[in-house]
Formats: sequence, structure tokens, C-alpha cells
Amino acid sequence: MLARIHAAIAEAGGWLPFDRYMALALYEPDLGYYANARVKLGRMPADGSDFVTAPELSLLFGRALAAQVAQVLERADADEVFEFGAGSGALAESVLDGLAAMGHAFARYTIIEVSAELRARQQTRLARFGERVQWAERWPEQMRGVVLGNEVLDAMPVQLLHFDGTQWQERGVVRQGDRLAYEDRPTELRPPHAGPFVPGTVTEIHAQAEAFVASLAAHLAEGAAFFIDYGFPEAEYYHPQRVGGTLMCHRAHQSDADPLEDPGQKDITAHVDFTGIAIAAQDAGLDVIGYTSQARFLINCGIAPLLEAADLRERAMAQKLITEHEMGELFKVIGFATPGLAFEPIGFAEGDRLHRL
Repeated sequence: MLARIHAAIAEAGGWLPFDRYMALALYEPDLGYYANARVKLGRMPADGSDFVTAPELSLLFGRALAAQVAQVLERADADEVFEFGAGSGALAESVLDGLAAMGHAFARYTIIEVSAELRARQQTRLARFGERVQWAERWPEQMRGVVLGNEVLDAMPVQLLHFDGTQWQERGVVRQGDRLAYEDRPTELRPPHAGPFVPGTVTEIHAQAEAFVASLAAHLAEGAAFFIDYGFPEAEYYHPQRVGGTLMCHRAHQSDADPLEDPGQKDITAHVDFTGIAIAAQDAGLDVIGYTSQARFLINCGIAPLLEAADLRERAMAQKLITEHEMGELFKVIGFATPGLAFEPIGFAEGDRLHRL
């Protein structure tokens, strides 16, 4: 991986923009973090994993989400679910089981997955659903139904900006012997927020995630999309106290802030600017139908009665999904729909925070 990055730096004239570096470190075929054979998802470091996601913690996450999925499928008269970056397949499995428990028929569950290692895990886990679950490596030409993405936007490459007190510079990656280092260059790029910004601030901008949402609008013929991720509205994201940005790495269930160390061997993420994502969707022609905390969304979708019926261990794990000091407040849910799909999504029935975007 390091040799490939060195070559890319040389090909770029000695300076590689950070978003290009992040794309290589995460997605370079056979070498990048999401393209190699390293185990990513699991509950504990002992299983060789690096981090855990909500569907891995509790099947009740997907079971509650299934209520929102069913509502959209009925309203759009559709029978297909699309999931981007399906991890171990835990979300797909629990959503499908949840739909079945509600007696909701569906024709197909399509997973768009770039990681061969994760795709293999998904195929094993979801084998019992037969041909109703399918895989794709690129966008389906036209989508009609429900689109899901859990912790997808945070893994999309970001551009890094540094403010020295007088001007903005773009941060890139250079080679120093056998090591990698940062180097800043003048740029016309700016954060979407006016500030103020403290001298020394490093922050991210999210052109690729916003382009992804615009592509979604181009492919979604009818239906709705829901993305669950950690992040903030723009005013919080670019708050003057957030001088170090949000870039973070994950390995063996521990975090560090150095994405230049051991590329390809750990996850690299950035929090989501949900205001930018909402504007990109709206500009591309989608309706923004809601934005709220993960806790409120799951409660609206009926996780409380599911908790009451669960055993003690399952209940303890599921509580992490909705408690504020765990995942309940840090993670947010944003929803989009195609124009004309007039309905009131149950996930945003109470506690909608669209006004804060």
C-alpha cells in the first residue's frame, strides 16, 4: 500500500491532495482498507475486528428501521430495498426479518458493495434469503424503492483545509524518505460556513459525499433514502472551537488521529456535514423529509416495544443505540424522497430537527 501511495505522489508531481490519498488508503484494489482481506466489523478486538456498528450491536436496529422501510414501500408501491456499504450483512438480515415479521412482501434486496471481503461475509450471512438478495458493484441504472446507508457517508474521501490566520490552504500528502507527511498549498477552496475560524484550524469539506447524494437523485426514480451517520449541522461542524476538524482513524476498537500511519490497515473517517448533504440533495431535485437523532428515529419507528420483548442481553446491547452518551445523540438520520411522494415518515414523526440544518 505504501509503495502504491509513493507512486501516486510521484505521478502527481510530489504532492497528493488528501482526498486522493484517502481514496487510495481505503479503496485501492486489493490494498486499500475496504478492498483487502482485513476483518473490519465485530464486537470485540479479540475477533480481529476494528470497530462495531449499530446493526452489529443489536438486531433491533434493523427491526425498527424495517417499519420505516415498509411505510415507504407501501407508499411508493415498490418492492425493492437498496443498501450501500452493507458491512457484515447484519442490517440487511434484520431489516429483511423485520419486513417478514410484518408480513411485508418484497421482490429483491440489492446491496451495492465495493469490498470483496465484506461481500463474501454478506453472502454467507444472507444465504438463507436465496436469490431475493443480490449484489452490485456500481449504481443500478434506475432505483425504485428504499435506499439505506449506515455509516457510508463518513467513509467518503474528504478534502482537508488549513487556515493559518490570513489565508486558507489545501492540505496534501508528500513523501519524506520512507514516511508520509502533510504539506499545505494555497487554494481557492473554502469551507461552506463563514466562520469565524481560529488561526491553525484544520477542517474538512465533503465534495465527494455531496456528489454521491447528487448521483442518488439521478438514479432514484421513485422512493426514499435514509442515511445514518455521525455528524453535525453546518454551524456545529464549523464551530470555532472545533479547531482540529473531525478526521479520525479506527483499528482494533481504538481511535487515533493519524491517517498517514499504516495506510490500508485502519479505517479513516470524517464526521458528516449534514447541512451540506441536505443542500446537495435538494439542489439535485430530492425533497429533504427529515433529520433527527438516531435515538429519536428508532423510538419513532417502534424500538420501545421491541426492547420490552427482548431478553436481558439483547436489551442491554440495544440500549446503546438510544442512550445519549452512547450512539443515540452522536448519530443522526437524514431522509430524502423523490418529489410527489407525499407521506409523513414515521421516523421523523417527533423530534424532527430540519430547522437546525
